[in-house]
Amino acid sequence: MINNKFFYPANVLLPKSDFEKWSVIACDQYTSEPEYWNRAKNIVGDNKSALNIILPEVKLSDNNDKEIVDINNTMAEYINSDTFNEFENSFIYIERTQSDGLVRRGILGCIDLEDYEYTKCNEALIRATEATVIERIPPRVKIRENAPLELPHVMLLVDDKDNSLFEPLSAATDDFEKLYDFELMQNAGHIKGFRVCVSKVEKMQQALEKLNQEAEGLLFCVGDGNHSLATAKECYIKNPNPLNRYALVEVVNIHDTALQFEPIYRIVFGTNPDNLINSFLDYCGGEYKGDDAQKYTCVYNGLEREISVKPIQKLAVGTLQKFLDDYILENPDVKIDYIHGEDSLKKLSLNQNAVGFLFSGMQKSELFDAVKADGSLPRKTFSMGHADDKRFYLEARKIK
Repeated sequence: MINNKFFYPANVLLPKSDFEKWSVIACDQYTSEPEYWNRAKNIVGDNKSALNIILPEVKLSDNNDKEIVDINNTMAEYINSDTFNEFENSFIYIERTQSDGLVRRGILGCIDLEDYEYTKCNEALIRATEATVIERIPPRVKIRENAPLELPHVMLLVDDKDNSLFEPLSAATDDFEKLYDFELMQNAGHIKGFRVCVSKVEKMQQALEKLNQEAEGLLFCVGDGNHSLATAKECYIKNPNPLNRYALVEVVNIHDTALQFEPIYRIVFGTNPDNLINSFLDYCGGEYKGDDAQKYTCVYNGLEREISVKPIQKLAVGTLQKFLDDYILENPDVKIDYIHGEDSLKKLSLNQNAVGFLFSGMQKSELFDAVKADGSLPRKTFSMGHADDKRFYLEARKIK
């Protein structure tokens, strides 16, 4: 590996053929829609595919031991049956045409897991953006700990306002070796991948060095795959080796115009709406009208009530979530859900004893400052694009 401080080339494995059937969406998508995964299975048929070496979370249960053994055996079979081409010591520049037609740019490489922490309020170079749910890690460790391969769906964000890292690469694709160029299944857009040439690697590393100097100790935030990266870290701690010390990730510029952040709203069931809203106001010290007030629209029974409070955390969603976490501890029968879309929230708020909270979503430009100020953010703070635009499994790397 090139001896640098924060982003490394990898020995990347790519299938020799049938990219369209090989590549499938991240396992944590369509968790309530088994029909999506059934369609994927029909598309793949008997062909070799990443679908055969992942466990979609729609199938995750208390006992997936047989499926996990089958996955590991299939990985070994793929390694030993001339399935892959290996591109040693490589970075891959990626152009992903999303379902909306916009092109998102990324760079595939490795990070050192010793540079990454998912605990709250740490000082690591690479940090989680959302609070890690510890209970979600053991089942994922069970899947990864004996796997000979990793397939990444982790996306790291870098604060590259001048696009210094990506612009030189996007202008030089004619000089790069094209590794893949195909349509993703189920109308999820198009993807191209290019092997970055040595001269551009040097410029890329120089740009990263400058970004790191400007980053005040936080170079990368995890945009997608928080729990997958936490799992990789735990597997490395549990059974370290020179390969699993590193994790394959895609780095994306948070300022990429194709990358959109969307708020994830909250709805609470099993409570008196007025009592809950008043409890929230009391928790924050009463109604507050200052210039820095955080504003919420509370929706219930077809009504809307506007409130504003003094910030407890940097983001409106953080202040609300801190209150809700404490409220639910004291009221265990109350349930909370996380909702995409204003219309969906308003519809659900018509249920008896339900109240929804609308608020301004976090702007992309706020993410790094918020993580520095508050540590990892509440779970479900933001959604990074639509489900179909999430990262697809495609590249692989040996971790044993």
